[in-house]
Amino acid sequence: MSARIRLKKFGTKKRPYYRIVVMDIRAPRDGKTIEEVGLYHPIEAEDRQISFDAEKVSAWLKKGATVSDTVRKILNKKNFAVSV
Repeated sequence: MSARIRLKKFGTKKRPYYRIVVMDIRAPRDGKTIEEVGLYHPIEAEDRQISFDAEKVSAWLKKGATVSDTVRKILNKKNFAVSV
């Protein structure tokens, strides 16, 4: 199984929020998740937009999970280095 750390969309029209989740690479965007590792609220204040569990993300990266480009940018905003 190939895992990817990516976003899962929630919310209403024009008021989205996202969960940062670990999913099978072949699963649809809003499909079944393996584990939830964080949240991303683009509408919130700048300091409260991103929250995630760094230990869980690191553990999944060690297991071989890949990170989507969007999640990589989000994690880099919080100074969490994700290697390419």
